[in-house]
Amino acid sequence: MFLGVDGGGTKTAFCLVDSSGRVRARALGPSSYYFADNAAHGVGHVARVLADGVATVCADAGIRPADISYAFFGLPGYGEATADLTALDATPYGVLGHHRYVCDNDMVCAWAGSLGAADGINVISGTGSMTYGERAGRGARTGGWGELFGDEGSAYWIATRGLNAFSRMSDGRLPEGPLAGVLRRHLRLTSDLDLVDVVLNRRQGRRSEIAALSPRIAEAAALGDTEAAAILRDAGRELAHLVHTTRERLGFPPGATVPVSYSGGVFGAQPVLDSFITGLRDRDTGYDLRSPLCSPVLGAAVYAAKRAGTPLDPTSLERLCSADAAAQHGEAP
Repeated sequence: MFLGVDGGGTKTAFCLVDSSGRVRARALGPSSYYFADNAAHGVGHVARVLADGVATVCADAGIRPADISYAFFGLPGYGEATADLTALDATPYGVLGHHRYVCDNDMVCAWAGSLGAADGINVISGTGSMTYGERAGRGARTGGWGELFGDEGSAYWIATRGLNAFSRMSDGRLPEGPLAGVLRRHLRLTSDLDLVDVVLNRRQGRRSEIAALSPRIAEAAALGDTEAAAILRDAGRELAHLVHTTRERLGFPPGATVPVSYSGGVFGAQPVLDSFITGLRDRDTGYDLRSPLCSPVLGAAVYAAKRAGTPLDPTSLERLCSADAAAQHGEAP
């Protein structure tokens, strides 16, 4: 039995998968993001979230934590504060009672789910952005430096550039396009300068709330706004650049065909996906672009099986991914 845990900023997903590729139990818990200016957060918060989630899936599957062959814990923020790694790495032991597990950043879950934990690269673009890939047992992360000076091509990056374009349209530095009206309506601005109050005072520049404006940029682009369209094209190019760099860092030889997949809500904007695909083709024809095989939480379980030295065979992996697709479409497995 393999346990997969996909942590995140809004929720933490748990699943138990057996060696035949059948999901035995699932659970959802609160965020396991431990970086917060709040006494309720910290590594102790992560321990509580993991303990509750593991207890739930084990009870539903009728097993004990000791019966779990191997577990993978994908934790948000893991690796971004070296001083915390020892404590984070030790936390699952208190939950499982054994050392048959490994921790890493939740980006690994997305890669493993997208490509079935096979060699290749996955690019993530949601609130933030980054790539993770593996080749011959070696992994590489590119991007993911945060919204203040990184996360190129992410929802936050798109939204802030859209807000900048609005400000320049408002005071005459750019010709006004549909973006101005879209944001005025969506944010219910009485005057354009109310944008400062809405974004900086009421929303206090919160990362998730700013990122949530990115669909409005896509809406404006669909209405013919040239500035918004350029922002989306640039986002796709930035995400392709992350993939190219990861390919080089992993040492894939020239001419090799590298599997690439993607995950995150930003790819729901067709202009971003189109520009991303074009960006891959412009630099190298040696990519095999694939739709994600399964969800990140199942990817975490697939990776647990791989780290245990007993990877799921192709039939079991296909069964797992097929059941996941059926569940996402509300069909009976």
